[in-house]
Amino acid sequence: MDPLIITVAPVGAEVMKENNPNVPYTPEEIAEECYRAWNEGASLAHIHARNEDGTSTQDPEVYARIIELVKAKTDMIIQVSVGGAVGMTAEERVRPVYLKPEMATLTCGTCNFGDGIFTNSLKDIEFFAKAMQENGVRPEFEIFEAGMIETAKRLGKKNLVPMPGHFDFVMGVQGAIPGDPSSLMHMISLLPAGATWTVAGIGRHELPLGAMAIVLGGHVRVGFEDNIYYSRGVLAGSNAELVARMVRLADELGRPVAKPDQARKILGL
Repeated sequence: MDPLIITVAPVGAEVMKENNPNVPYTPEEIAEECYRAWNEGASLAHIHARNEDGTSTQDPEVYARIIELVKAKTDMIIQVSVGGAVGMTAEERVRPVYLKPEMATLTCGTCNFGDGIFTNSLKDIEFFAKAMQENGVRPEFEIFEAGMIETAKRLGKKNLVPMPGHFDFVMGVQGAIPGDPSSLMHMISLLPAGATWTVAGIGRHELPLGAMAIVLGGHVRVGFEDNIYYSRGVLAGSNAELVARMVRLADELGRPVAKPDQARKILGL
């Protein structure tokens, strides 16, 4: 079994400081959260960017500043979000890819997302895939529903993405696949042979699904993008707290945690 890759997602597009005052907005705050998470054992940073007022942005200048600051203090794998925020255009969402980070997310379908609709037409998915291919960026297939795995396979058959690929199961979003054990097992069963996978459990699903991933040979994503609580009703003080808990759990279960260079080897970077 490979060492465990822990991804930290320090901030997404939705959660605000009003929900948890420790949510980072500025490049300096986001980079500091990545640094603290790296110190605890995270090897991959999944990056969203925010404006100073906390609203989501895909401005490549903001992403470039975050990446610069993270690289100055860590050797983490940098993965930019091409999800952006609900309602953004494909042209707006793809902009960070042209910075040529090591990885970027590639959502493989449309789904309900809370009160909104996270739209990803096949035309847009292929547009994102081609941009990643042209810029030497490795995609992480972001999967909100089981059918999206088949879309990723079709992209592989069209030679738009490298296969068998790395998949991130985002589970527990209201309106998409639930965050329960049977759903995770179903998703794993659909993967192409040789694929690697990570699970990102939303809210209360983060810890139990993370434990399953550790035992089953998958990998784990934690952070304020997915979960702002340490336990029921108790806000997490930092992303690093959530990383440290997964490291302790992996240690108890006998699974070593990957350093960034080990993670690069596992992911074929």
